[in-house]
Amino acid sequence: MAEVRQRKGKKDDQKPATTAVVEELDTSESDTATSKPKSKSKPSLKERVDDDEAYSPWIDILRVLSFLIVASCGLSYLISGGESFTWSLRAPPKYMQLGWWKSQLRGPIYLTPTELSQYDGSDETKPIYVAINGSIFDVSSNRRTYGPGGSYRFLAGADAARSYVTGCFAEDRTADLRGVEAMFLPLDDAAVDSHFSATQLAELKERELREAREKVHEALLHWVRFFENSPKYPKVGYVKRDKDWLDKEPRKKLCDVAAKGRRPRKIPGEE
Repeated sequence: MAEVRQRKGKKDDQKPATTAVVEELDTSESDTATSKPKSKSKPSLKERVDDDEAYSPWIDILRVLSFLIVASCGLSYLISGGESFTWSLRAPPKYMQLGWWKSQLRGPIYLTPTELSQYDGSDETKPIYVAINGSIFDVSSNRRTYGPGGSYRFLAGADAARSYVTGCFAEDRTADLRGVEAMFLPLDDAAVDSHFSATQLAELKERELREAREKVHEALLHWVRFFENSPKYPKVGYVKRDKDWLDKEPRKKLCDVAAKGRRPRKIPGEE
């Protein structure tokens, strides 16, 4: 609304009286510096319903599936050591095998040598077990090698620890390691032994026996670690024996293959 103000003139004796000046000021809120912009109107209920109906979940589903596929390929690559992106592993880790989980839930089994012999692969409905140094491993995943007709068929269904050292798979299907160290001992030869004094020869033989036993231990430990670290052959249990079982076993002589590997003792200075 316009306001009327009266502006007073300066006093001047020579000038006539001034007239009032009227100024019109616009106080409309629309022209003030503090005027507020008009707020946008909120979408109506009908517009919100239309937007919801137009939304399709397939794009989000496709994104999730794409992420899962990429993550699966990456995880397969890491677990397989770069072997495969699609989980097609020749030797999957133990925790990816059904048999391993069954053995974990069931706990270790305990079999006597007679019971163990039933798992030699002759019965296709049963797994194939091999044992070494008292531990039993499931080698059913390699039935072609350990089953009937396989190159290692003599190891199945028995604790053949002796044969792992001597290499006589057919003859040494036993865990009795007595006398195996002889395969690493040199042959006695009177002509060669005459170069040593009695004390020297006794000390030499003692050292040779100690070293031979260490070699037996290392050879057996190599195969024990092979099975324990193999992802293909889970450990399922232990062989159950009497404490005096060795006393009941006849002492085996060294097999021909192992005996032929022995060499004569060398003369001092010719080593």
